[in-house]
Amino acid sequence: MPHFIVEYTNNLREDGEIKNLLKKINKILIERSDVFPIGGIRSRAIELQDYVIADGTEDDAFVHAQLKIGTGRSQAEKTEACDAIFEEMKQHFSDLFERRYLGLSFELVEFQNGTYKHNNIHTRFKK
Repeated sequence: MPHFIVEYTNNLREDGEIKNLLKKINKILIERSDVFPIGGIRSRAIELQDYVIADGTEDDAFVHAQLKIGTGRSQAEKTEACDAIFEEMKQHFSDLFERRYLGLSFELVEFQNGTYKHNNIHTRFKK
């Protein structure tokens, strides 16, 4: 962990540069490797084909993201990271936001009951 998951409407496929957004978010998380182990970072995007936004009469678009993490971080660490991520999302989509109707949202999901993990990627970053 952490896992960054983006859902976006398919009308953003051409101009959304979603893979670039994922790289930017990974950079933010890697810069906080004392809080988020690099070997656990996963970012992915899901393009939505079926959706209706508002009354469905316009070519509206949305991006909803989640940062899923395990427990153990302070409120200050979580707030600082989430603020940085949402600011990056707003910056990334700023041009599109000026040209079209676009909703951006972001949430933090913190697992309270633990997760099951099996990962040997961490060993590469502990050298």
